[in-house]
Amino acid sequence: QLQLVESGGGLVQPGGSLRLSCAGSGFTLDYYAIGWFRQAPGKEREGVACISSSGGSTYYADSVKGRFTISRDNAEIAVYLQMDSLKPEDTGVYYCAADWECSSVGVKYDNWGQGTQVTVSS
Repeated sequence: QLQLVESGGGLVQPGGSLRLSCAGSGFTLDYYAIGWFRQAPGKEREGVACISSSGGSTYYADSVKGRFTISRDNAEIAVYLQMDSLKPEDTGVYYCAADWECSSVGVKYDNWGQGTQVTVSS
């Protein structure tokens, strides 16, 4: 019953920016921690960032710290991932996932959506 939709991906040059959006289909995200994941070609999916249900705590992979920012809007309609200073290694399909806590988000999760493609290339 929990369906998330990712959007905002695209093709950008190194050093560019994108803002990804994760939204629930027909429901708000008030009660959920939301995590962003990415999967590069030929590689396993990896966690990128997570925000707690309250928005009070955020977590980032070391590879994106200082460059990516995860946030919630005030109405809890969507969770965003602002990506700045993008690098070619950031290329991949980005997915979001929901769970009660960031510690478990994406674990044993089998409701992955289509994701949104991010390509960083010159």
